[in-house]
Amino acid sequence: MDQSFLWDAISPLDGRYESRLQDMKPLVSEAGLIRYRIQVEAAWLLALAQEPLIGWSPSKEVLDVLKKYSEDVPLSAVGRVKTWESTTNHDVKAVEYALRDLLLEVGATPRDLAMIHFACTSEDINNVSYAIMLRSTRDQVLVPWMDSVIEALTQMSEALASTPMLSRTHGQTASPTTLGKELAVFAHRFQRQRLQLLAARFDGKMSGAVGNYNAHLAAYPEIDWPVFVKGFIEGRLGLHHNPLTTQIENHDGFVEYCDMIRRFSTIAIDLCRDMWGYISIGYFKQTLKAGEVGSSTMPHKVNPIDFENAEGNFGLACSFASHFGDKLPISRWQRDLSDSTVLRSFGSFAGHFLLGLKSLHKGLSKVTVDPVRLEKDLEESYEVLGEAVQTVMRRRGIPDAYERLKVATRGQAVTSQSLNDLVESVTELTPEDRKYLLGLSPSSYTGLASRLALEWAAQWREAVRSKT
Repeated sequence: MDQSFLWDAISPLDGRYESRLQDMKPLVSEAGLIRYRIQVEAAWLLALAQEPLIGWSPSKEVLDVLKKYSEDVPLSAVGRVKTWESTTNHDVKAVEYALRDLLLEVGATPRDLAMIHFACTSEDINNVSYAIMLRSTRDQVLVPWMDSVIEALTQMSEALASTPMLSRTHGQTASPTTLGKELAVFAHRFQRQRLQLLAARFDGKMSGAVGNYNAHLAAYPEIDWPVFVKGFIEGRLGLHHNPLTTQIENHDGFVEYCDMIRRFSTIAIDLCRDMWGYISIGYFKQTLKAGEVGSSTMPHKVNPIDFENAEGNFGLACSFASHFGDKLPISRWQRDLSDSTVLRSFGSFAGHFLLGLKSLHKGLSKVTVDPVRLEKDLEESYEVLGEAVQTVMRRRGIPDAYERLKVATRGQAVTSQSLNDLVESVTELTPEDRKYLLGLSPSSYTGLASRLALEWAAQWREAVRSKT
């Protein structure tokens, strides 16, 4: 197969990364948007046909075509739309004409054709189409890949729940933790954003040129159009009806949805950088793959490229989301067209986010822990037990416990022996205190880290079972 077209792609999403985005292309591409528009137009006609006050009774053949295209749109129909667009230079009008041709093929009457796009402005079709696009992308691609990342992290946190690791706060040695607990922190943060995304509301309007149902009322004043449209948007399409708009749906829900993904992406960047750092200091090793090259000049290199690629793509997703938030809630008076090209960039936003998820997942699958390196760092950091010693001393009412430990440990090399000598010199400690403190090592001073990691794993498994 000739793939030279990929080399000429302007966007890397349609070039270098094209093969990694196949699951998203049908949902967010131009073809995907056209499919949603056709589905909405067909569904609107079906709703109109069921309203007795309209008095329109299309034939079974016409209804069958409308039902078919309200559920699934073949690529051939998309082609018809693009052919018409070359003449109309208007993408939604091209959908109307293409649907007219399809109905004519089954004997549609002039009345049937007159009802296509009835009382609609282009934005009535577009806003609902984008709402369906966002919902489909979330349900079919984004959340499943979020789940894959959370599952990978949870499996790692469960397996490494009791693997001690030296913490670093401000880049300096700090109280030990476990590797599993630190990974569980990210899984828990991701779940928070995932749940908010699952609860996102997808708004839609079908209220005409300026949001007042002017044309609807002119043709059929006897119909309560807000009630009819609410039933269509919520009952037939499963979206949420926005009752107060200008010509456009306000895009507030669109922005909120993308901002949830931006927050997930920011957390993911945090994880990518932490993993990059852990690999750099040797806590994780990367799986070698035969034939791969890490550097064009340094043969020994095995670079953390998956985490770097993920970080870059999550950053691009954040940038798109920030612009969406700055631009889309703003429209001059009742309508301007500056939102159109921005909305079309949703696929780029979602594509970079999906690439980030896939690269992050791949990176997590390629790392293994180096317990020797972890233990070495811990054994060289006995100063971190100063926290435990001074806190036990505080329990025994020693008011200058912190200051005494500060003098003994800050900026000094602390060994197991020097710390034990200090403990022995504190006469206020009980025999039980001394036994506990003398038995401590950096590897055993991990608090409840193991329990916290395992409790998270149980919480995630329950969420999976209940599908929340």
